[in-house]
Amino acid sequence: MKKFAVILSGSGVYDGSEIHEATLALLAIHNNESEYQCFAPDINQHHVINHISGEVMNESRNVLVESARIARGNIKALSELSVKDFDGIILPGGFGAAKNLSTYAFDGADFEVLEELKNILIEAQEAEIPIGGMCIAPVILAKTFNEATVTIGNDEKTADDIEKMGSSHLKTSHGEVIADKKHMIFTTPCYMLDSSLVDIYEGANNLIKSMIENMNQ
Repeated sequence: MKKFAVILSGSGVYDGSEIHEATLALLAIHNNESEYQCFAPDINQHHVINHISGEVMNESRNVLVESARIARGNIKALSELSVKDFDGIILPGGFGAAKNLSTYAFDGADFEVLEELKNILIEAQEAEIPIGGMCIAPVILAKTFNEATVTIGNDEKTADDIEKMGSSHLKTSHGEVIADKKHMIFTTPCYMLDSSLVDIYEGANNLIKSMIENMNQ
């Protein structure tokens, strides 16, 4: 049985993890006869968004505490993640990936990746452990690993930013996965496209299948 580390960035598409992507990734892991452990950084969110109005709220929330809502409390701080204990790492999308796990939402191609996460990703790649990115999360992989090949669907602005980082972007549609076997990076567009729940699960399931196929080769 393979074991995945799922790295969350809060709870809610506008300021944390995209809940459908995160949940369906967990379901896909389960349906592929594997298991998971959720992690999140123990830091404050960049900001809190009212998911009805879209307005910034005058309050502060913790990424780990908010991510625990998705994980039903079964979650650990990112600092506790030991790469050697896992066969794969998954980054669901949502603006939390671009606001809490990185600064992409604010700095574009010149953004920075959370140092704690960056070190984990580099260690995983050095150990040839597959890393999966959903939705906007592939920009983190493009930034961390120069010359990687990823997808975020067909958004031209984001694709241009990925090229500026030194990585390559390939256009994809619903459910498609780009497998960069050289760098052990696997990506799928999810809600970067106009997607249904069925589309999201198809992408998540294909992503997990592709990663499992390339483990221990």
